[in-house]
Amino acid sequence: MPKFVIDEDMPRSTGATLERHGYDVKDIRDYGLRGAEDERIYEFAQSEGAVILTGDKAFGNILRFPLGRHFGIVVVHFPNEMPSIEINRQLLQRFEDLSEDDFRGNLIIIEPRKIRIKKR
Repeated sequence: MPKFVIDEDMPRSTGATLERHGYDVKDIRDYGLRGAEDERIYEFAQSEGAVILTGDKAFGNILRFPLGRHFGIVVVHFPNEMPSIEINRQLLQRFEDLSEDDFRGNLIIIEPRKIRIKKR
């Protein structure tokens, strides 16, 4: 089961929901990284051996964050008006279909009822 570093643009409840389902989670807001540059968040996730879970499309730039050189990046694209409880439900549903190897080094883009994986 992968570890996650949760970016500040994700609901606070996402970390708690993932933890209740057995995932190891660190929210950057709890580690003094609120407002940190993407590279700093990336470095923190790498030092933790964790997948980045974010709504920040900049993490989808494979030139900045090359495939195969990280523990995984999940970029979430949900409508702004989607309630947190629904975001969390859909994330858990998608994660059930993925193995740890699906995350490692890959970019995963999750949208309502859709998932795309750019593999290393």
